[in-house]
Amino acid sequence: MSRTWERRDILKLGGAGLAQAVAVGASPALAQGASTPSLILRNGKFTTLDAATPAATAVAIVDGRFSAVGDEKTVMKLAGPKTQVVDLGARRVIPGLFDSHTHPIRGGLNYNMELRWDGVPSLAEAMRMLREQAKRTPPPQWVRVVGGFTEYQFAEKRMPTLKEINDAAPETPVFILRLYDRALLNGAALRAVGFTRDTPNPPGGVIERDKSGNPTGMLIAEPNALILYSTLAKGPLLSLDDQVNSTRHFMRELNGLGITSVIDAGGGFQNYPQDYEVVERLARAGELTIRIAYNLFTQKPKEELADFQGWSKIVKPGQGNDMYRHNGAGEMLVYSAADFEDFRQPRPDMAPNMEADLERVVRHLAQVKWPFRMHATYDETITRALDVFEKVNKEVPLQGIHWFFDHAETISPRNIDRVKALGGGIAIQHRMAYQGEDFAARYGKQMVGEAPPVQRILAAGVPLGAGTDATRVASYNPWVSLYWLVTGRTLGGMPIRPKENRLDRVAALRLWTESNAWFSNEEGRKGAIKAGQFADLAVLSADYLSVPDEQIRHLRSVMTVVGGSIVHGAGAYEKLAPPLPAPSPSWSPVGTFGGYYRPRGTPVPAAARKQAAADCCTVHGQGAQAWFADIPVADQKAFWGAIGCGCWMA
Repeated sequence: MSRTWERRDILKLGGAGLAQAVAVGASPALAQGASTPSLILRNGKFTTLDAATPAATAVAIVDGRFSAVGDEKTVMKLAGPKTQVVDLGARRVIPGLFDSHTHPIRGGLNYNMELRWDGVPSLAEAMRMLREQAKRTPPPQWVRVVGGFTEYQFAEKRMPTLKEINDAAPETPVFILRLYDRALLNGAALRAVGFTRDTPNPPGGVIERDKSGNPTGMLIAEPNALILYSTLAKGPLLSLDDQVNSTRHFMRELNGLGITSVIDAGGGFQNYPQDYEVVERLARAGELTIRIAYNLFTQKPKEELADFQGWSKIVKPGQGNDMYRHNGAGEMLVYSAADFEDFRQPRPDMAPNMEADLERVVRHLAQVKWPFRMHATYDETITRALDVFEKVNKEVPLQGIHWFFDHAETISPRNIDRVKALGGGIAIQHRMAYQGEDFAARYGKQMVGEAPPVQRILAAGVPLGAGTDATRVASYNPWVSLYWLVTGRTLGGMPIRPKENRLDRVAALRLWTESNAWFSNEEGRKGAIKAGQFADLAVLSADYLSVPDEQIRHLRSVMTVVGGSIVHGAGAYEKLAPPLPAPSPSWSPVGTFGGYYRPRGTPVPAAARKQAAADCCTVHGQGAQAWFADIPVADQKAFWGAIGCGCWMA
C-alpha cells in the first residue's frame, strides 16, 4: 500500500533520465534515540569519510544531525508522513566543506560592492566587466576589484595597464588589488584618496611616481601590505542594511560552492565587538547559512597584549552556539612577527623585539587557555616563534590548547617536529595556486614543490587542515584549493608540485572536512557524513571522484545542507532553498555578475537574476533572464539578438 510520503513528498528532481541508486547492501548507521526524520536524501553517491560506512546511497536527518546513513531501502523505512524526501539523481555527495582560514566577516560587509575577477579567464573579459560596472556605479562609490585573482589565470598572462584602467573608467574611481603585492588606482581614485606629489611613502610601501613626481596610480607593498588596505579603507562604506544584505549574499555564494563551515581569521580594521555587529545580528536572527568560528586579530601595534587581555575578559573560547562561536586569538598575535607573503619581494626579517612581544602575548593566552593561531609564512619566522613557544611551554603547557601556525609555506622538517612536540597544528592555504609562478622565480623549482610540505606534515602526525585565506590574497573557491592539492598546478597551469607532494582526491577532501574540525575544537561533531554528526553536506554538480583533473576547479554545489536545512539550491533544486532578497544597493556588481565567475549561460541565483532583469531590460523588466538561461548554444548573444532581451515583445 502506498504511503503518504511516497505519493506526495518525494521530490523527483532532474528528470526521468536520472540513474538509479545502487544500494550498498549494509544496514544504516543509526544515531541513538533517533526519531522520525525531517529530511531524507535518497539516490545519492555519498562519500561519507566515515571508515565504518565509507559509502552510502541515502541519509536521514533528525534535529539537524544525521540520524541514519546507509542503503536507500533501509533508510527509507524510517520516513514518516511529514518527512521531506529528496531524490539526488545519483549525484556525488560529500560532507560540507570547511574553510579553516578565511575572512568572511570582513568579506561579507564588502561583497556587494566588489567586482570579483575570481575565475575570470581573460583580461579582455575582466576589462569588459570593469567598463560595464563603471557606468553603473554612482558617485561617490568606487569600482573595487579586491584580490582573489592572479594575472596568470588570464589568457593574456598580464595585468591591465594604468592607461587601460583610466580609459575604461575616466570618471569613476577604480581600485584593483593584486593579492597583497600591489594596487592599481585610476586618476579618479587618486583624487578621491588625496594622493599627490606631496604625499610621502608610508612605512613599508611605495607610491610609484612619474618623472615629475606625481603618483602614477601604482601602490606597491615593499613588503608591508598596510599601504594597500589602508588606501582601500578610504573608500565609502555600505549602509548597515546593505551590509546585512551583502553578508547574506556572500554566505549564500559560499554555500553555492559547497561550504558549510568557516573559521574567520580576523583582519586589520576588524575590531571586536564593533565590527561584528552585522554577523552577530544575523546570528541572533537565525539567518546564518554557514557555521562561523571566529578568531580575534589584534588591532593595535605595540598594544597587542592589552587587546587580548581586554578581550579575554569579555569572551571565552567556545562561547556561542553551533552556528556562531568564538575560537581564540589570531591570526595576528603581534605585529613585529608579521612576515607578509609578497613573493615578488625578498623575505622580510622580523624585528629584534619579536620574541619579547610574542612571549608576553602567548604566555597570557596560555594562562587563560585561549587557542591561538599565528600567521607565519617563512621557516625563519617559525623558528623564532617556536623558541618563544617552547619557553612559555615550560611554565604554562601548550598541549591541548589547539594552537597552530597559518600558511607555513617553507617550514622545515625540524620545525614540523617541534610543532608536533608542543601539540600544535598547521593550517595551509592555496596561495601557491595564485603565486606559484612568483615563488618559483624567486626561490626555485625545488622549494616551490615543497611549499608547503603537505606529505611531510601528514607523515609527522601533525594536525593539518586546508583553507583559502580569502578574499584578498586568494579566492574563496574551495575547488581551486582541491585542484591545487590534487594536481599540483597553479591557476596559470604551471606544474609546481611533484607527485610525491600531491594528494589523492579523498585525502585532499579530508583536509577540507574532517581534519579541519581540530582547528575549531569540534572533532567528532562535523566533517563526516556519520550518524550523530551535524547534517552538513553538499550535492555536487559533477562527480568529484571521477571528473578529469582540470574540471575539479569548476565544480559547484547544486544543493547544500547545513544542520539539516537546505540553504542553497541550483537548477532543479533551486526552489528548495529559501529565497534571498535582491542584492543591494541596486548598482551592486553582484546583481549583474554574481561572485565567482560564471560564463554566460551558466545558471545564477534567483536574487541576482531578479536584479539583473530589472537592470538589463528597462522596457519589459525581464530580459536579462535570457542571458542566464541554460540554452543549448555557445553564443547567447547571437541566439537572443543584439539587445539580449529574452522577452517575446523585443
